[in-house]
Amino acid sequence: MNPVLGVSVYPDIDSLEDIAKYLQLASKYGFTRVFSSMFSVEGTKEEVLAYFRDFIRIAHECGMEVSLDVNPDCFKRMGATVDDLSVFHEIGCDIVRMDLSFGLEGDAKLLLNPYDIKIEFNASMISVEYAQNLLDKGVDKERLLFCHNFYPLPYSGFQWHKFLDINQNLSSTGCRIGAFVSSHAENTHGVWDAVYGLPTVERLRDLPIDLQVRIMLATDNVTDIFIGNAFASEEEFKAIQEAVKKKDGQKDNPFAKILSAMGKSFDDIAQKKIKVVPDENITDLEKDDLFHFFPHVDIGDSSEWIWRSRGPRMFYKDKVFTPRPCKKEYFEAGDILVMNDSYKHYAGEIHIALMPVKNDGLRNLIGHISEEEQMILECVRDGDIIIFEEGE
Repeated sequence: MNPVLGVSVYPDIDSLEDIAKYLQLASKYGFTRVFSSMFSVEGTKEEVLAYFRDFIRIAHECGMEVSLDVNPDCFKRMGATVDDLSVFHEIGCDIVRMDLSFGLEGDAKLLLNPYDIKIEFNASMISVEYAQNLLDKGVDKERLLFCHNFYPLPYSGFQWHKFLDINQNLSSTGCRIGAFVSSHAENTHGVWDAVYGLPTVERLRDLPIDLQVRIMLATDNVTDIFIGNAFASEEEFKAIQEAVKKKDGQKDNPFAKILSAMGKSFDDIAQKKIKVVPDENITDLEKDDLFHFFPHVDIGDSSEWIWRSRGPRMFYKDKVFTPRPCKKEYFEAGDILVMNDSYKHYAGEIHIALMPVKNDGLRNLIGHISEEEQMILECVRDGDIIIFEEGE
């Protein structure tokens, strides 16, 4: 699935004019979804509906779908029931995000509404068995969405490995799964005086936003990524746009022919981007090998000590990778290595140390992956492509 990018806005905090400018900026960088809370807006039913009718019109003019967060009390205020979502249809709402469930029968009725309104449930509060029961009632999986919560309070966000496990289970339904990342722009805001960011996963809270996005994409299960707090900066939008961009596999690439023979293409393979801080002694040839060769891929039979990209040894077989002394007795996890001419058959291979590796003189140290970036390595599977980008 291609990733859907979204933003969150807060009508109880910001003017409609400021929200409109923000949506216009977000849409410029490929964002196609906007999340907002309906139950946080005060006023009569008519006032709330009039506001969101204008809000949704503006979002649609920016080419964005609208997801409105509601709860049972909001349903009553707006005159909606599980059998009647006409009030949401009349204002143009695309997605109703249920803060709480109405039970299996009620949720199925919501999903079978005649208006093609999608229904989104809290991913961390629904089991795959429950989701499958909904699908078994004839629900179109395109209408059933999952999205995790965001967490304003530091140290209260979701556990990383539990997040992975839940998404792995839910992905078996074929439905989309959403999660939130957090902007670090000045004066961001959100629900409940959220000044510490609004991520889903706690371990991501303080990371650069492009790294948060790259980690989410690396899981292979998160399909919809929202910025939880507002307003993200244009620089952050640019960084996210680059993070989700896939590298094109040229048709004349030797690996493309191998994939074609297997009935696959580059579009079928996950690309996971990792930033590397180059070693101060890295050569131009080693830089070209690391950052420009494509694709770096492990075919699935590497050891527990190293992740291994073999392709470069064939591409650079006529080049000289001069052995370079290194004072380290052992390379550490996250070190990026290149095989040198001490073992010519393998010269040019790129390795990632996954645990301490003895420095036997066969490899040159050419860079290092920071601890935060190494979270992506937890999500790299056999056959995935790694795109190495130069970091600082």
